[in-house]
Amino acid sequence: MKKIFFLVLAFTLCGSLWAQKEYGLKFSNLVDDNLSLENAIRLGLENNSEFLTAKQDIIIAEQKVSEAKFRYFPQFALQGTATWYDADYPMVLPENVANRVLPSKGTALLDRDDRFFGVGITATQYLYSGGRIHGTLKTARAKLKQVQSRYETVKNDIVRNIKISFNQLLYAQQNEQITLQVWQKAQEWARLPAGSDIWGQIQRDALIAQLKSEYTQAVNWHNNARMNMLVSLNKEINSTFSVTGEFEPVQVAGDLPHFQLWALEFRPELKSAIYELELDDIAIDLALSKRYPDVILNASYEKLGSSDLDDVNKQISLSVQLPLSYTLSEQIAQKRAEQRKNNLRRAAVEDKIQVQVMTSFENNRFWQEEALSRRETFLALDKMLSEHSARAPHNGLAPLQALAAYLKTAQRYLESVRENRIAKAQLEWAIGQDL
Repeated sequence: MKKIFFLVLAFTLCGSLWAQKEYGLKFSNLVDDNLSLENAIRLGLENNSEFLTAKQDIIIAEQKVSEAKFRYFPQFALQGTATWYDADYPMVLPENVANRVLPSKGTALLDRDDRFFGVGITATQYLYSGGRIHGTLKTARAKLKQVQSRYETVKNDIVRNIKISFNQLLYAQQNEQITLQVWQKAQEWARLPAGSDIWGQIQRDALIAQLKSEYTQAVNWHNNARMNMLVSLNKEINSTFSVTGEFEPVQVAGDLPHFQLWALEFRPELKSAIYELELDDIAIDLALSKRYPDVILNASYEKLGSSDLDDVNKQISLSVQLPLSYTLSEQIAQKRAEQRKNNLRRAAVEDKIQVQVMTSFENNRFWQEEALSRRETFLALDKMLSEHSARAPHNGLAPLQALAAYLKTAQRYLESVRENRIAKAQLEWAIGQDL
């Protein structure tokens, strides 16, 4: 349990320094404007109902902590009663009117026997509770930590989804742009004489149809990516917006052992599992505390009478209450079994996180290298096309074949950039912080 305590302490101290970047909520609803990645994340968080619900859960948990703290203070009750009665035999009023004893008719204690007035104040203070009050406060604080971890989990998932949608939309924009340029150039070259070779003419027409199909597919991909971005932003379907940002390969510095260590420190899912173990420890302590008595101090002051409030009652009581539970041993055994179950769950979560970090790291490393390699190839072809397309002949089959090969190379490069940037977003999610 000491290990768990130090881990929780480390999370508390380091969370504000190394946690996933805090994107503010106060951000206006952007319409018909360019969105950078950071602005898109802010807007997505502002509009996400699950994230806002998690935020409200934190407020509720904080209030429960405050309520638990009040149990340390005396509990006061101020009460006034006015009773009209007709009793042939002494009677006791119900508890909600202070359990007052009313004498019967003819008793000399009262001037009249049909009415009774009283006002008083009562104070109750727990002097000793066997740790139950302190355990309640510890439980509220541990649940607050759990709610905060869930808040971080929800936020990390939303940020990852927005990053993926954002990069897919950037890719779709670039892909549609370059595909349109190639298709327009192919249309221009297709108007030149093709020659008398029927087989070459068939291949030429097929290539033109293929390039046209590539363009329509790029437009469709762009529309789908735009719709996915709207869903990620939780915006209305008819909202108008655009995204802007560099669409270049990104590099991540760091090695796998460091990323795995960071994930164990910063992933909120693991924090939540550890806080669950902390709750189990508290639950066992609360079950054991039933073996100890409550020591309660009670004091009251009241003024009462039938026509005025001249009579005074004062009292101070010290009460010792020992709860006797037949199921105490079963409760302790149950809580310990739940603790072992949650310990197994924590180990499973830790293993799952390690696998996620390793998979994301390897995927990111592959696409880093692949994007740079494809970039070199694409830049070389792009340079050749820009330098020689103006003076080289454009009629025949070979120019269209070159355009198709160029487009394929460009698309493969753009795909690698997209996968490279998405892999970085997945790695950031896996370790629980931005890189």
